Amino acid sequence: MKKRKTWILLLAAVFCISGACITTCCCSSNDNPVVEIQQPTIQRITERGKLLVGTTGDYRPLSYREANGNYWGFGIEIAQKIAKRIGVGIEFVNTSWPTLTADVQAEPQTFDLAIGGITITDTRKETMLMSDGYLANGKTILCRTADADRYQSLADLDKPDVRVMVNPGGLNEKFANANLTHAQIIVYQQNEEIPNQVAEGHADVMITEITEAPWYVQNDPRLAAPLLNKPFTHGEIGVLMRKGQDDLLTLVNAVIAQMKSDGTLRSLHEKYGLVYAY
Repeated sequence: MKKRKTWILLLAAVFCISGACITTCCCSSNDNPVVEIQQPTIQRITERGKLLVGTTGDYRPLSYREANGNYWGFGIEIAQKIAKRIGVGIEFVNTSWPTLTADVQAEPQTFDLAIGGITITDTRKETMLMSDGYLANGKTILCRTADADRYQSLADLDKPDVRVMVNPGGLNEKFANANLTHAQIIVYQQNEEIPNQVAEGHADVMITEITEAPWYVQNDPRLAAPLLNKPFTHGEIGVLMRKGQDDLLTLVNAVIAQMKSDGTLRSLHEKYGLVYAY
């Protein structure tokens, strides 16, 4: 028994010394190993005094930057909850859909996490960390109210005379290129301006998400989302961050879980007119 205990202590020491280990080990007065979880990312954020949050600011009602520089939206409020849990302030850092992955993995690091309409995908999880989902998501369309009856399926969109507008570099563009081989695909740089482009007749359809479409329908009577209840895809939106920040990921997931259990997340869905799926 004594020999076995000696081997256990030696193994514990090896793991403590290993640079790959994310825990520290120490010994109590009775020589039993005690494991303490390190929190290097959270410690760095705490010492800095603020959480740096990457966001595009072009995705109503999840993340939007006003002309005066103020941010608002569903994802922005999630980020504020995370910062509050850590006990620090918050600073938003601009990113874009084409550069999102590169910005998350940039050296030196430009922000701690990214939020605001970021769909959880296997591809992203291969190279980065993604939190649990906090918002159901799926591809749908915006079109002019007068044309709502015209677009009732993906096949109705995929015609040579249909002009489909998407923002560059994100999943909307990828979806359009993969599924609409006959339609005219127009890539427009400013995502937040596309609904108005459709409403004014410069395009016929916008590929968007069920998280974004309701806001525009509610705020612009010229627009409709005829397939809102029949999305082309199904997924979830989460928080994105670089690998190696497992302590921050654990905290973010704990915040999301708490918001689900205490009703805060449901209240946010109601505030922004989104469907609650949890």
